[in-house]
Amino acid sequence: MALFPLPTSSSSSVYLLPLHLPSLHCISLVNNLSLSLSLSLSLMAVSKQIARTAVGILGNIISIILFLSPVPTFIQICKKGSVEQFSAAPYLATLINCSLWVLYGLPMVHPNSTLVLTINGAGVVIELVYLLLFLRYSDRRKKLRVVVIMLIECVILAALAILVMTLAHTTKVRSTTVGSIALVGNVLMYASPLAVMKMVITTRSVEYMPLSLSLASLANGICWTTYAVIRFDPFIAVPNGLGIVFGLAQLILYATFYRSTKKQALERQVKWEMGLAATTISGLDSAKTSRVAQNGHDSYVNGT
Repeated sequence: MALFPLPTSSSSSVYLLPLHLPSLHCISLVNNLSLSLSLSLSLMAVSKQIARTAVGILGNIISIILFLSPVPTFIQICKKGSVEQFSAAPYLATLINCSLWVLYGLPMVHPNSTLVLTINGAGVVIELVYLLLFLRYSDRRKKLRVVVIMLIECVILAALAILVMTLAHTTKVRSTTVGSIALVGNVLMYASPLAVMKMVITTRSVEYMPLSLSLASLANGICWTTYAVIRFDPFIAVPNGLGIVFGLAQLILYATFYRSTKKQALERQVKWEMGLAATTISGLDSAKTSRVAQNGHDSYVNGT
């Protein structure tokens, strides 16, 4: 390889290696690859964000369906004028859970969480309506219990909000603190049907475990777990992963005791119809006896 001298002010010369075209080509190729890689990473980041937003919107829709799934139950309660054996536990657990996630989704706690904030704000309003209806149609003992639990939840939420806003000075610390507590609340929401599941096993009846609520819980868990995995958020992924497990358990119980529930309902209907028939026959016999007695009395009075 030839060396080319570079003239200088002194008598010495500096020799430079010439740049051949293959070397220039390699440098250009490396630059192009770096640019392509950066562009690909940017596109991937944008694609992940778009996918996460799309899944989040789907999660909002499914969550609304989940929140509205007890509507048939409350229509039944309003018609009967009583909550009967329905439990307020799922609605109380969902209320505190949504309230915690509203706090988590605030911009000063966890920025860029609009979808989390909107759906849980709607959930708070819906659950309050359910609990007001539950209080309207429950007995005094149940009313007192529900009111006390609601007051405790309000105190806990207010205390947490004040402490986080005053003691934690960065969004990272605030989101970690509130997210950890909200994680527990989310687990409670998904685990709240465990009491109902126990009753299902004891009574061998799914009458008081609505299928719509179980299906909505499972779909909600799947959607929000996917949302959390796309851009990993352990505070959302862990409880919703457990929600999938609890939802599947409820569906298994429903499939197991569906036939026995129908059988019990049929037996109750038969007993009710037999009781109605017996009452009717008894009434007819009483009326006949009364008429016979009245005729006998009339005959005695007339001397016949």
